[in-house]
Amino acid sequence: MLGSGLSTQAGASVAALAFPVIGPVAVVAVRQWVAAAVLWAAGRPRPRSFTAAQWRPVLGLALVFAVMNLSLYTAIDRVGLGLAVTLEFLGPLTVALAGSRRRIDAWCAVAAAAAVVVLARPSPSTDYPGIALALLAAVCWAGYILLNRIVGLRLPGLEGSAAAAAVSGALYLPVGVLALRLHPPTAASITCALAAGVLSSAVPFLADLLALRRVPTHFFGVFMSVNPLFAALIGLAVLGQHLDATAWLAMLVIVGANTVAVTTTRPAPTTDSRSTS
Repeated sequence: MLGSGLSTQAGASVAALAFPVIGPVAVVAVRQWVAAAVLWAAGRPRPRSFTAAQWRPVLGLALVFAVMNLSLYTAIDRVGLGLAVTLEFLGPLTVALAGSRRRIDAWCAVAAAAAVVVLARPSPSTDYPGIALALLAAVCWAGYILLNRIVGLRLPGLEGSAAAAAVSGALYLPVGVLALRLHPPTAASITCALAAGVLSSAVPFLADLLALRRVPTHFFGVFMSVNPLFAALIGLAVLGQHLDATAWLAMLVIVGANTVAVTTTRPAPTTDSRSTS
């Protein structure tokens, strides 16, 4: 789990190194192609046998894949890795709190909302488009969680996720080729984009799969809370992106709200603790 979180955020930081040369769109396209290749090899889907009821959530998941990564990487380019990933993390936190009537969850929601206002800190220099893109990534992450549950119920194993990644990769073919033609890559930038695909897609996927065979999904969800902290630390070490004390405090509040929400929720009974994400 530690390796998965570090690899994901390291991949995002490496991707950011390629932004000045080829831009976020081209980097996301390369990442989607790598993810499609890895998931296709692992899931071995049989799309010809899919029914219409199976294809609908798969196509929805493919669209979420495409929009989530592009909005997140563009947000990273505008507001920095730590802030973008922290705001994106509101997606799973919202899913964890949705529908709850417990007082503690209401306090978690209030604390997270206040922390977002602190992070945004409205001022003439605030990058509102960057913050909006990070929040769009959060909406997509929430949609990913919900759609992935449906896909997991309607398709066996990893077939649904693999098919969605393949469709998303295909959608990025014309976009990625055009972006690479408009911004010719250097050897260093294309290497960074490929490394981002491996670090942010292939390694976390395999690490999560191994981890979920050994730990309960409930504990896995709690451990995910450290991702914003990893992002801020790696953003500082690799990209030189500094956050002030107020931003660090707001980030810790969001991480704490998720930890409390997840740890105080009773996990639903299940016959299989593995995830298809």
